[in-house]
Amino acid sequence: MRHLRLSLTLTVLLVPAAAVQAQETEERAADAPTSAVCGEVSIAELNWPSAAFFAHLDAIILADGYGCDISLIKGDTLSTLTRMVEEGSPDISPETWINSARETLDEAVASRDLHYMAPAFADGGVEGWWIPAYVAEAHPDIKTVADALKRPDLFPSPDNDGMGAVHTCPEGWSCEVTTANLFQAYQASDKGFELLPSDNGDALEASIAEAFAEQRGWLGYYWAPTAALGRYDMVKLNFDAPYNDAEWHGCTTDPECPAPRITSWPRSEVYTVVTDQFMRRGNGALNYLRTRSLGNEVLSNVLAYMADNDLDGEATATAFLRENEAIWADWVSPEAKARIDASLSKAD
Repeated sequence: MRHLRLSLTLTVLLVPAAAVQAQETEERAADAPTSAVCGEVSIAELNWPSAAFFAHLDAIILADGYGCDISLIKGDTLSTLTRMVEEGSPDISPETWINSARETLDEAVASRDLHYMAPAFADGGVEGWWIPAYVAEAHPDIKTVADALKRPDLFPSPDNDGMGAVHTCPEGWSCEVTTANLFQAYQASDKGFELLPSDNGDALEASIAEAFAEQRGWLGYYWAPTAALGRYDMVKLNFDAPYNDAEWHGCTTDPECPAPRITSWPRSEVYTVVTDQFMRRGNGALNYLRTRSLGNEVLSNVLAYMADNDLDGEATATAFLRENEAIWADWVSPEAKARIDASLSKAD
């Protein structure tokens, strides 16, 4: 089995608004006793591999290190954030892609219903439409989405002969909305393409694997860091217009937008978010979440290990903790580290 011993290089890159809010959270937590009883804590386990890894990593550390009574709640980004604001549960969303729900998050943070912790991805996330490198090398004229949409023959639909396909996200993922709106903005259906949703995240990755196995074209949404983009050589296409903030937040992310326009994807900020009730407890668990962050290179290695060994989030998180103490030890108090070490030793 491949070992999960990773580089210690981490780059923390905070966007100004989130950095200011995180600083305010730190100031509010400073006066709270770190020895407070953790109690019951619910964690969102969102439906893709990195989110599952983070959910179980937090569950193990908070349970073993801080004595929290953990429950995991499955969901997707939008429904989870809605529940956090309206119901105060789950307490923690470990991997929250900010761009996917900017308006909801801005309002919730301004009203102090939700709070940013550390960035889950220290380097931010990368989203867009991609094609295989072998297609890009064979057709150097294809550099943008518009270029690709001129050639439905190069990106055949597996379902409909003679049609091209743009592969997109499962239902409930925020990228399902953004990809559908950009598909409409490009009038891709008039150019011989259909939008092809995936049943789940594994099916989306499998569509890439099948294309590479057959050395045929593939066009669609994907994101990094992921095991798939570490395993398969892909090229991200440029969009044919600069990023338009008003268009993105006013239309591209809105499933009801009647007339979307072309815009580039913004840089993706990926943060851990907690409810106000959880933040006010002010115990060591909060301090951990204000520190826990992984760089994209480290996380890509984690996800490749997860996929190559066919592991779930819990097994991957356990392996990470066993073999990468030098990374996670700085996230927790010495007392919590000792308890986590003891628990890992018992499990051996």
